[in-house]
Amino acid sequence: MTDSQQPSLDASLSALREQIDEVDSALVDLLKRRTDITTKVGQLKSKHAKPVYVPERERALIQARREQAEQAGINPDLIEDILRRTFRESYHSQHAEYARVNPNLNRVVVVGGNGALGKVFVNLFAQSSYDVSVLDKDDWDKAESLLADAELVIIAVPINKTESVIDTLPKLPKNCILADITSVKTKPLAAMLRKHSGPVVGLHPMFGPDAPGMIKQVVVVCHGRGQTQYAWFLEQMKLWGASLHISQADTHDKAMSIIQVMRHFSSFVYGLHLCNEDPDINELMAFSSPIYRLELAMVGRLFAQAPELYADIIFENSENVQLLERFIERYTDSTELLKQSDKAKFIAQFKTVSEWFGDYASQCLADSKQMLLKADDSHLLRKK
Repeated sequence: MTDSQQPSLDASLSALREQIDEVDSALVDLLKRRTDITTKVGQLKSKHAKPVYVPERERALIQARREQAEQAGINPDLIEDILRRTFRESYHSQHAEYARVNPNLNRVVVVGGNGALGKVFVNLFAQSSYDVSVLDKDDWDKAESLLADAELVIIAVPINKTESVIDTLPKLPKNCILADITSVKTKPLAAMLRKHSGPVVGLHPMFGPDAPGMIKQVVVVCHGRGQTQYAWFLEQMKLWGASLHISQADTHDKAMSIIQVMRHFSSFVYGLHLCNEDPDINELMAFSSPIYRLELAMVGRLFAQAPELYADIIFENSENVQLLERFIERYTDSTELLKQSDKAKFIAQFKTVSEWFGDYASQCLADSKQMLLKADDSHLLRKK
């Protein structure tokens, strides 16, 4: 390129970039306008006790905009990504205030309400204008007076303290609902049923305290006693945006042993192994593709949190030992294939597992590709 051509190129690029800036600025204005509208939608929904999240409406909107994008020659996946991110912000702008399903309820008490997850429930009840109080270990001397007129008591304390806290509760009013939000269900539910003769329900919110609320979150419900009396509470959680999954307590705990215990224990051992091998983490990151950075991030995430929390989850159920022993046995058997250079048997077992996963494996491949593209686009999981 000659020197005489350079100014012309710079001028052309500058003009095009100005047009791009104008479009980007218009996008910001449109998003601001959309936020203003969704705020009004939230106010209207709150007034008429309608849920913030309506999955059928979201699916219809995405499908319509995908079709529009295809007709316009734009990648529909791009439009869906933009819409989903926009929807998430819209839901948050809508939930400053929720309707109150049970306007006649006297008082809600969250035992352990100053804890991370307890605060989420305290805030949600406050956003629905309920009279909500917190009872914590430092003010246990007030327990009897605070709970005397309670109509809903939620136990939100660490797993290893849940049963003892339930056992030390003063006598609750007969019509009071007793619930817990622990990640194990069989023992806490049994303890509540022993302690209280009124309505009892076990809950497991399948999200962490970093979630801004319940929108699009799953809450497992294990019925105890007096289902009709706490039906309003379940409806309130739906109004907050939650998806309820009904389960038996033992079914829940068996599933959580695989979902939580195996994952956390495997991450613990992986982290312990890395610590003892002592590689340079910055070098590992430099040599890792996005999928391996994500895996390393999931292990590192565990060790950025309270060890007591994960110790409680892993050590809570003695049956977890047998599950992990079977896992170790299969790990050892697989290592033997490597020692014996039995690649054919490895491939055969790989195919067996692939058949067990079925179509879900292909779905995981497609979904993970989208996740990794987003992580790479935003420089997530990269060395700072």
